[in-house]
Amino acid sequence: MISAGAAETFIRANTTLAAPPHVPEIRLHLADEAHDLWQRTEVELQELGLPPPFWAFAWAGGQGLARHLLDHPEYVRGKRVLDFATGSGLVAIAAAMAGASEVLAADTDPFSASACRLNMAANGVRFDIAGHDVVGDKVEADVVLAGDVFYDKALAARIIPWFQALAGRRIAVLVGDPGRAYLPRECLRRLAEYEVPVTHALEDAEVKRTIVWQFA
Repeated sequence: MISAGAAETFIRANTTLAAPPHVPEIRLHLADEAHDLWQRTEVELQELGLPPPFWAFAWAGGQGLARHLLDHPEYVRGKRVLDFATGSGLVAIAAAMAGASEVLAADTDPFSASACRLNMAANGVRFDIAGHDVVGDKVEADVVLAGDVFYDKALAARIIPWFQALAGRRIAVLVGDPGRAYLPRECLRRLAEYEVPVTHALEDAEVKRTIVWQFA
C-alpha cells in the first residue's frame, strides 16, 4: 500500500493545477498529457497492484454533474451529500461550493484521498473522505452523487440495486453520464444535458454529450 505522502508526491510530479473546461470555477491537479500519464503510471504501479489513475482526469460525467450543482445549488444546499467514486473530488468540491452542509467523498483508489486533499486546498473547501467500499452501506445522506460510474458491467451490477434502494428511502441519487454502456436508463429521470469538452486521447472525441439523471 502506498503512503499518503508518496501518493501526494507522485500527484504533484505528474499533474498540473488546471481548471476543467466545463467547470472553470474549480481547479484540479490534472494530467497534462492524458495518454502519456496513463501509460506511465500503469507501468510504474503495476508491481504494486494499484489501479490506473482515474483521479488524474476530469471525466465528462463528473464535469456535467459538477456544472449542474454549481448552476442549481438547491439540489445540495444545506444537505448531507455522499459523492460516490469521487476520483479527484471534482463533484464533492462542487457540492461544497454549492452550499452542502456535509460532504463525504468515497473512493477505494489509494491515490484518490491524496488527490482530494490537494484539490480541497486548491479550492478552499473541506469535506470528509472515505477510502473503503461503501456500496451497500446504510448511507447517512440526503443526496448521493455519482459522476461517470457506469463504464464497467460488474460495477454497474453492484451499484444499480443500491442506488435504487437509496432512492426508495427518498435519498436523491443524481448521476452524470456521457452514454456509458451500462447506464440503466429505465431507472432514470433526465434533469439536464451538457456538451462537455473532453480529452481526445481518453474518449476518442473532443466533446461528449453528457446527461445528468436522477434515479426514479
